[in-house]
Amino acid sequence: MESIEAFIDRLPKAELHLHLVGSASVPTVLELARRHPDGAGVPSSAAELAAFYEFRDFPHFSQVYGAVSSLVREPADVAELVLGAARDLAGQNVRYAELTVTPYTFTSAGMPVAELTEALDMAARSALREHGVRMGYIFDIAGEYGGPAAYATLEHALTCPPEALTGFGLAGIEQARPRFVEEFRSVFGSAIAAGLHSVPHAGEMSGPATIWEALDGLRAERIGHGISCLDDPALVARLRESQVPLEVCPTSNVCTRQVRELAAHPLPLMLEAGLFVTLNSDDPPMFGTTLTEEYRRAASVLGLSRARLAELAANGVRASFLDPGAKQALLAEIEAVAASSGSAADGVAADGVSPGGVSADGVSPGGVSAETPT
Repeated sequence: MESIEAFIDRLPKAELHLHLVGSASVPTVLELARRHPDGAGVPSSAAELAAFYEFRDFPHFSQVYGAVSSLVREPADVAELVLGAARDLAGQNVRYAELTVTPYTFTSAGMPVAELTEALDMAARSALREHGVRMGYIFDIAGEYGGPAAYATLEHALTCPPEALTGFGLAGIEQARPRFVEEFRSVFGSAIAAGLHSVPHAGEMSGPATIWEALDGLRAERIGHGISCLDDPALVARLRESQVPLEVCPTSNVCTRQVRELAAHPLPLMLEAGLFVTLNSDDPPMFGTTLTEEYRRAASVLGLSRARLAELAANGVRASFLDPGAKQALLAEIEAVAASSGSAADGVAADGVSPGGVSADGVSPGGVSAETPT
C-alpha cells in the first residue's frame, strides 16, 4: 500500500477557508515590508517575521494580520497575492478555492473599488490559465469595524463585484459582534437576496451563541470554524440534522490559542458526532502549515484513517459553491484515488460511499446533493 503522504498528495482537494492576506508567502510579505518600510512594524527579515508570527492569543493575531494587510496598497499587490495563493494551491493538488477577501481594509485606505475588482478578476483568470486552479471569492467584513465596514462591503459586493464573487462573510473578533447585530443581519439579508451565499465565521473564539446567531440571524449556509458547537448538545443536534458544513482549521486554532495543542483538537469528536466537516488551512504561512499539511496532521496526530481523509476531501467539494458538474467530476476523482489506495478496506465501500456518506454522484444517504452545500 502506498504511503499516507503519497495518498494525501494524490487526493484532489478544495480549499474553502483561506484568507487573501493570510495566504501571502513569507517571501511575499518580506518583499512588501521592504517596499513599504513604514508599514506598521512588519519585519523585513525571515527570522524576525517568524517571531512576529508567534501569537499570544486571537486579538494579538488580529493585530499582526492587520499590520500585514496594511502593506497591501496597490491593486497589483492584490493580484500578486491571488496568483501566489493559486501557485501554492496547485502544488497541493487543490483544484478549487474560495478565497476570502476583506475589501474594506483596502478601499478604506484609498484603493479604488473598481481597480480592486479588476485586479481580482484578472488574477482569477490568470490563476486558472497559469495554475489550473479555479478561484471563487468571498467578501467578508471584519466584525470589529461594525456598520461602516458592513455597509461598504455590501455596496461593493452589489455594485462592483468581481466575476467570481460567490459568498458574503463575517470574520474578526467575535466578541465585538453583539454591538452590531442589527447591521450585520441587515447586510447579510441584502447579500442573500442578491444571490450571495452566507458564510460567516462563528464559534472560533466564542461560545455556541455566536453559531446560533450565524444560523438564525445571518442564515448561514456554511460556517467558518464552529468548534465551540460541542459545548451545546442542542446545537450539535441542529448542525447534525441540517448538515450545515463547518470549515475546520486545526492548526489555526492551536496557533491562535483557541485549542491548547493539536492532539486535543475537537475535529475527531465533530466527525464522530455526525457533523459535516471540511478541512482547511485558514492563513497557512502565518501558521506554518498548508492544506496538505493539515491532512497529514489529521492522520498522524488526530488518527484519521484514509477513508476519513477521503471523506473530508469530498466534503470540501460538496460544501463548495462549484457548479454540479464540476462537483461530480471531482467527487469521482476522489473516489478513484481512495479505491486505488486500498481505502475500500479502510471503510470506503465499493459503491463509493464513505463512512460520512459521500458518493461519486455527490449524494449522501441523508439526501445531501452535489448541488447544494447543505
